[in-house]
Amino acid sequence: MPRSARATSLTRRGLLAAGGAVGLGAALAACGGGDGKVAGKSAAASGGKGGAWSFTDDRGSKVALAATPKNIVAFTGTAAALKDFGVEVKGVFGPTTVKDPKTGAVTPDVQAGDLDIAKVTVIGNVWGEFRIEEYLKLNPDVLVTDMWEKGALWYVPEEQKDKILKIAPTVALWAAGKSMPTVLQRHADLAGSLGADVASARIKADKARFEAAAERVRKAAKARKGIKVLIGSGSPDTFYVSTPVRPTDTLFFQELGVDLVVPDKLDPSGWFELLSWENVDKYQADVILLDNRTSALQPEALKAKPTWAALPAVKAGQVFPRVTEPVYSYAKCAPLLEDLAKALENAKKVA
Repeated sequence: MPRSARATSLTRRGLLAAGGAVGLGAALAACGGGDGKVAGKSAAASGGKGGAWSFTDDRGSKVALAATPKNIVAFTGTAAALKDFGVEVKGVFGPTTVKDPKTGAVTPDVQAGDLDIAKVTVIGNVWGEFRIEEYLKLNPDVLVTDMWEKGALWYVPEEQKDKILKIAPTVALWAAGKSMPTVLQRHADLAGSLGADVASARIKADKARFEAAAERVRKAAKARKGIKVLIGSGSPDTFYVSTPVRPTDTLFFQELGVDLVVPDKLDPSGWFELLSWENVDKYQADVILLDNRTSALQPEALKAKPTWAALPAVKAGQVFPRVTEPVYSYAKCAPLLEDLAKALENAKKVA
């Protein structure tokens, strides 16, 4: 699981305060059940055209509605992927905006992709935040999110899950345990079901670019055999070394021949090994791919840690950002592979 979830799981917000939940119970009762049930919505209420709609998600759950969903609410990264495929959403939850503490300027989070943050309703911007009242106001037809663990809806707070699932059906797509091409295809499948032209010239060009980039990585990995790559994420007290076999991107990197560090003492979640900064040099690596999310320490902040500065890859300038939670569109994933290929092509053996 991505580092931020484990690191902040104990700080999830509780249920809505009684004062803020006035009228919520009645509204939920009117909505009926979620998880694939139509809950009394008609085609007119859904705003859909062209007859009934259904989609079977990666849990094996089939969502069936009287019409194609129009009022879509999605996890930020999933919403960004749908936009790249040609589907707009009404609301998002998850890291969407970042506020500059000095200027107050608000900019898109790295996970927001090309979303127009001024045109979507943000009902939650951090882990554990999901404003149910705002969600209800959007009259959602469907909620779409990622799935990192079987059956778990990414960024849907466990404390509010029962209430949220009563409002609208949910669709969950794997963001782990499957290789990137498979995950990309599933996002394309969903977008196509929602009315996007996933066979358009633009999407075909994006996919061709992705496939060419993958082949470039394969060639670079073969040519630079022996270059060891570590997947890491920094926090004030801990450095996380990720296992490559669960995230979709690193699993694909392995399939392409990239030599990735495999930590030997995973935490109970099975996602990473936790190292103190005193032991950050446990694994020797020529290249480090560093978590680029706003929840993780970036290279400028890490300069203050002497043990980090002493790592061979850091001294050699071979630290590169890793998009830990990719936007699963061909347009966004192709550059990730191109950047990796370039890093491998230019990497020197330093460890």
